[in-house]
Amino acid sequence: MMRPWCRFAGALLAALWATDALAYRPFDGTDAAVAEPGLFEIELGPARYQQIGPDSTLFAPDVVLNYGLAERWELVLQGSLTRSLQAEASGVALTGNGLFLKGVLREGSLQEKAGPSIATEFGFLLPDISATDPSSTGGTAAVIISQRWPALTVHFNTAAALTRRRNADIAFSVIVEGPNDWTVRPIAEVLYERDFGGIETGSVLIGAIWRIRENISIDVGLRGGRVNDQPLREVRAGMTFAFGH
Repeated sequence: MMRPWCRFAGALLAALWATDALAYRPFDGTDAAVAEPGLFEIELGPARYQQIGPDSTLFAPDVVLNYGLAERWELVLQGSLTRSLQAEASGVALTGNGLFLKGVLREGSLQEKAGPSIATEFGFLLPDISATDPSSTGGTAAVIISQRWPALTVHFNTAAALTRRRNADIAFSVIVEGPNDWTVRPIAEVLYERDFGGIETGSVLIGAIWRIRENISIDVGLRGGRVNDQPLREVRAGMTFAFGH
């Protein structure tokens, strides 16, 4: 009875060892690239700690699933299991849920061609699942422009959304990475977001991505900024791996 499981585990490990993936954890933005057809990419954050003013929250885990649907297109599903660390809080919620399509509009330097890579990502912000704070469905659309040089890679993200609270929202971010051929490359991201329901966020993230193999990467990031007049502090760590055809 163990042999089929052994064969499955062996096939899975072989696939993990043979597939190419790029980590786009621990950023809020993303890059102008997609998973190849038939390829699964899993971005896993076992635990993320966030503090806004006096309120602390643990996200454990953060999960993003990417599946290559067709040439230049992938399906993205994401969500986080969230628990407030306040003494009076109880229970957990499933937050940050979303279902998106991401497509490469122009192949460029991320696809080993000349010029910038340009992509779009759009889809549904699915309701948060919480017994105490229910929400509705929203939507978002983004444009991503990436350019890679030998010593530097830069990704520009701009997005507009209708939030789960039915507020308009805009966001801009710039991601900068060190040389792509380094095993451990430094990273940074500057983010500005305005929710017209009354929330304004500005932040800077610094960290590193360690590429263990072509299909396995580990990341860590420290994020600081402000949400309205409250200080924002966040610690992120996780990994990205891929398997499939």
